[in-house]
Amino acid sequence: MPRPEPVQIIKQRRDGALQRLVGGVPYIGFLGIRFDRRGDELTAVLPYDDKLIGNPMIPALHGGVTAAFLEVTAIIELSWAVLWEGMEKTGGTDVPAPLHLPKTIDFTVDYLRSGLPRDAYARARINRSGRRYASVHVEAWQDNRARLFAQATGHFLMPEVTPSDDG
Repeated sequence: MPRPEPVQIIKQRRDGALQRLVGGVPYIGFLGIRFDRRGDELTAVLPYDDKLIGNPMIPALHGGVTAAFLEVTAIIELSWAVLWEGMEKTGGTDVPAPLHLPKTIDFTVDYLRSGLPRDAYARARINRSGRRYASVHVEAWQDNRARLFAQATGHFLMPEVTPSDDG
């Protein structure tokens, strides 16, 4: 029986797979969003930057930035869940190229309070995910996880898996 790989090697491969997934979307880099991974759980982090302010008089995060942050979190969570399932089944860590991301059908954002000029965090919960359709809920907060500044619900068309995609 072959000896299992050290946990650090597996962790590095999974972190690398996540970075390839996130790195494939230039807008994520423009906004500066990064993802903190703990096992299969992702937390999106939007580091504060002056360019993210929409109303300098308050100052408050731009509503479009908030919506984009929530939508990106949902899409990456859905994609990561699919990749994670594949990694668990096969032991592999490769991100297929080109990666087909879920397409947004609709996305509804609830702005609960102004986003302050500081780092923001978000987590997505997949309510339903099938072969063709997925429903996701996302929550965003800043200093206190119990005090959300925005939340959203979205529905997504999942990419079709073709025989060439699953290797």
